[in-house]
Amino acid sequence: MAALDSVDDVAGWLDDRLAGAGPDLLRAMVKQFAEALMAAEADAVCGAGYRERSVARVNSRNGYRHRDWDTRAGSIELSIPKLRSGSYFPDWLLQRRRRAEQALVSVVATSYLLGVSTRRVEKLVAQLGIEALSKSQVSEMAKSLDAQVEAFRSRPLDAGPYTFLWLDALTQKVREGGRTVLVHALVAVGITEGGQREVLGVDVASGEDGAGWLAFLRSLVARGLSGVALVVSDAHAGLVEAIGATLSGASWQRCRTHYARNLATKVPKSAQPWVLTLLRTIFDQPDADEVHAQFDRVVEGLEAKFPAAAEHLDSARADLLAFTPFPRVIWRQIWSNNPQERLNKEIRRRTDVVGIFPDRAAVIRLVGAVLAEQTDEWAEQRRYMGVEVLAKARQTRQPAPPPPEEVVTPTAISA
Repeated sequence: MAALDSVDDVAGWLDDRLAGAGPDLLRAMVKQFAEALMAAEADAVCGAGYRERSVARVNSRNGYRHRDWDTRAGSIELSIPKLRSGSYFPDWLLQRRRRAEQALVSVVATSYLLGVSTRRVEKLVAQLGIEALSKSQVSEMAKSLDAQVEAFRSRPLDAGPYTFLWLDALTQKVREGGRTVLVHALVAVGITEGGQREVLGVDVASGEDGAGWLAFLRSLVARGLSGVALVVSDAHAGLVEAIGATLSGASWQRCRTHYARNLATKVPKSAQPWVLTLLRTIFDQPDADEVHAQFDRVVEGLEAKFPAAAEHLDSARADLLAFTPFPRVIWRQIWSNNPQERLNKEIRRRTDVVGIFPDRAAVIRLVGAVLAEQTDEWAEQRRYMGVEVLAKARQTRQPAPPPPEEVVTPTAISA
């Protein structure tokens, strides 16, 4: 082999050979490379090369001891140099707590995070040369994510004010008390003062009701959530009351996409395309006044043919048009939960592989890890909203309602 003058030369040489190497050749190469490095380090400890006569020598070799090393290429038997005085151990290669095992834990946890089932992970590590890894061991290794997820869920929310907040709930199956039950993974996403999207929190509730949302929002406020002007979500039960109890001055925008599906159930199937087209015209207007005017025209147009649909739409006016006081340039981002759909699909892709979770902690572990990963990706992307637009949006934040004025009874005028 020609002399290799730099680290890049070594890396290139290794890449060329690893590309076409079979399992046996790869193990032989890894073994030779690791043992050469250990020999060089042992020579440095001794102060002289193997069998070299030198006045600088302070120690000498005394044979080898063998140690199995689990690698991606399979199990390799390494010959570790022994010294006549003291001991030598390659901590950089084989930590005393077994770096290979730690790497395996990382691989298993990451595979779990990526949505790989425990059965597939078992096959994966078998291909790495490590046998007899049970499903229970795979699940136990996945718990190494817990510390990271807990740090993510409990971190202070100090990048506010969070002018806009999106809330959603995803149902998951969990085994509890010997039966399979549905729980709800509550997810909150906000916009930071700098215009970046950030997952603010995740929790699991027994039901998608007011109590669950109230506890979730209170936990976010306790961690620093503030300055919310608009909350965007589907019509979750009890959510509006929970917003009023925890986020003073915030209004609620009902997701227009989810509402369209609700409105469609109020008319015959043959009329649904026409009704939904009418509904979309409300949101195609150039300014807030035209939006409200078009809303009136659509309700009037529905009354003759479908009075139930007209009444349903008219009762949802305030909830559907809560976006109109905010700058026109961000309407598309705040009038629905559509920005969350891609995130929800990614969560579903990971959780569908699991199917039924063994407990609620497992739901938080996987969903929390996915959301932490997504937050990191968003932090590296460009702003979701401009800082100037957010500043204008904060000026439209509704103030808390004033206390009722005291009623003064006029005194009688004497004759």
